[in-house]
Amino acid sequence: MTAANNGASTPEDDDPFGYLYEDGQAAGATPPGQGRGYGYPGPAAQPGVPRTSYNQVRTVGERRQYAQPPAQPFPQQQQGYGQQPTAAYAAPETYPGGAQTRQTQVPPPPRGRGRGPNTRGLLIGAIAVVAVVLIGIGAALLTSGGEKNEAGNEPGASTSPTAAESVKPSDGPSDKPEEPAELPKQDAATLKLGGPASAANSVPGAKGTGGGYVMFNGEGGSASWSVDVPEAGAYTMYITYSVPGKDAKTSLTINGGQPREINMANFSKAAEGDWEKGWTNTYVFVNLDKGKNDLKISCEPGNQCEAYLDQVWLEAGQKQG
Repeated sequence: MTAANNGASTPEDDDPFGYLYEDGQAAGATPPGQGRGYGYPGPAAQPGVPRTSYNQVRTVGERRQYAQPPAQPFPQQQQGYGQQPTAAYAAPETYPGGAQTRQTQVPPPPRGRGRGPNTRGLLIGAIAVVAVVLIGIGAALLTSGGEKNEAGNEPGASTSPTAAESVKPSDGPSDKPEEPAELPKQDAATLKLGGPASAANSVPGAKGTGGGYVMFNGEGGSASWSVDVPEAGAYTMYITYSVPGKDAKTSLTINGGQPREINMANFSKAAEGDWEKGWTNTYVFVNLDKGKNDLKISCEPGNQCEAYLDQVWLEAGQKQG
């Protein structure tokens, strides 16, 4: 007994692949061929004797048509080796009027990378969407770049002043009155002196620079100066001076007009000859023009000019004290 032919006499013991072995080939086993079976050759057919081998196996896919008697659509197979009679199967197309089979040609699969998801198409679609979004953003920036907002500023510009910017003042009138410009004090020793008047600094207590003051020294002595005022109107002129023991009187001339008397009384009550104790002050109301005004304090005929002139200055309005 061998793997190719075990000597069995029944069909189920036949080895259809006996042609692969040497003893099978020696026993006459043949490989499958075009239009014929393969395996061991069976015994010669004899009339009235059933065949004892099923080794004539057809190639896979091969169909063999058997002729059947017309009177018996399902003929009974002859018994062999103790088998029960079974009905032989015949393909429907073998019967008269049976359906004809036809072979449907399956189209070959498309060439390429297979039937998987079209990743290339999805990638192209995503790139197209991104490009459309970028184009829309660029168009919006170009459209709004040259426009200005309602305040006239460039888009995105701040409309509120920063710490380095100044706020433009209001053009409307302010309820708060403006402070008058401060007028400078004039040291008498720095004024333009005329006649017998002269400067000195020997008496202590003068407030002028270096303790200087002006002595009229009799009739014709004078001290002149000019002053600019922001507005025309009333002003108050203040004067500091020294008179010991008795009152003095001088004259004030404004812009070449008629001289007017200035009262230089001994308000300090200093004793006669005590010039250091005689420093005091007085004031007089004057009307000035806007801009430059020429002023002069002098010792005119009829004046009592025994006084030392220290300082003069102006303040806007009529004030006392």
